[in-house]
Amino acid sequence: MRRRLLLAGGVVVLAAGGGWLLWPDRSAPVAASTGSLPAVEVRRTDLSSTAEVAGTLGFGASRGVLGEGPGRITWLPAAGAVLRRGNRVYGVDGVAVPLFYGSTPFWRELRAGVTDGYDVLELERNLAALGHGAELTVDRDFTGATAAAIRDWQQDRGRSRTGVVAPGDVVVQPGAVRVTAVRATLGGPAGGTVCTVSGTRRQVTVELPVSDAPALARTGARVRVTLPGGARVTGTITAVGTVATGSATQEARLPVTVTLPEAGTAGAFDGAPVTAAFQGSVRRGVLAVPITALLATSPDQYAVEVLDESGTVRSVPVHLGIFAGDDVEVTGDLAPGMLVRVPRT
Repeated sequence: MRRRLLLAGGVVVLAAGGGWLLWPDRSAPVAASTGSLPAVEVRRTDLSSTAEVAGTLGFGASRGVLGEGPGRITWLPAAGAVLRRGNRVYGVDGVAVPLFYGSTPFWRELRAGVTDGYDVLELERNLAALGHGAELTVDRDFTGATAAAIRDWQQDRGRSRTGVVAPGDVVVQPGAVRVTAVRATLGGPAGGTVCTVSGTRRQVTVELPVSDAPALARTGARVRVTLPGGARVTGTITAVGTVATGSATQEARLPVTVTLPEAGTAGAFDGAPVTAAFQGSVRRGVLAVPITALLATSPDQYAVEVLDESGTVRSVPVHLGIFAGDDVEVTGDLAPGMLVRVPRT
């Protein structure tokens, strides 16, 4: 992540974001004939350093959807399909098993007489969201109105009007899902993993060195993502891992999740390589010059060539701050508006 300046064989070498920039070392006295080199103004500005890291575009981790036997699979979704509340996830013996939203899978039969519970609350929330049970009170208590709402829902789906919901009658997921792979086979048993699903929001997963993560990865921070083809979109850091990966010979890294906006330009890309630009330090009201204006006067000291109004060129030592794009923060005997020389491009 760090940028370094080196002097090698009369050439200034800048290591920046994995690449190298080279230009001639002009720390020696300047000949009069070089006065025609272009010059740019020293600026007072705000600088924000960035670190570009390779990542992978996808939909997040996949998880399995378990079928409840007995019975045989009679319908399966297609990989890539997006399923929302009430949609069929799979079919068993000709009966659709729909998607309900919730955080806890149903683990018992929900019928008249069951004790109060969070599963009852989840059931009633879904029935109400699907338009069943005008008299239903959404709470943890299974009442006659709950049973009536179930029968109304069952009739709407062509099921027997029992007023009972068993664990295998629905699939419970936290929200809408995207089918990542189909595991079951038509005609096969309904038990076991039917398919795998993920969330529907586009995500970028990157691994940051542990040493850089505290400065770069803050939940809620914005990250600029460059997609395949060059399109750019701004995402938000939604998760920063706490368990590092790596080995004795590799730098430890933390996983970071960047969620992209729902209405973005990510298109249908899945598993594609992207570049994520994380914002690091922010410096306000500092003096800045182009990186190419720097001259190496020794391995750890730098200068810029200032062009006076009279046309005289003088070397001014500078100390370096943060790097931001093509600019670098400098301190020294400089003022805004001064002209510093840069190589021809």
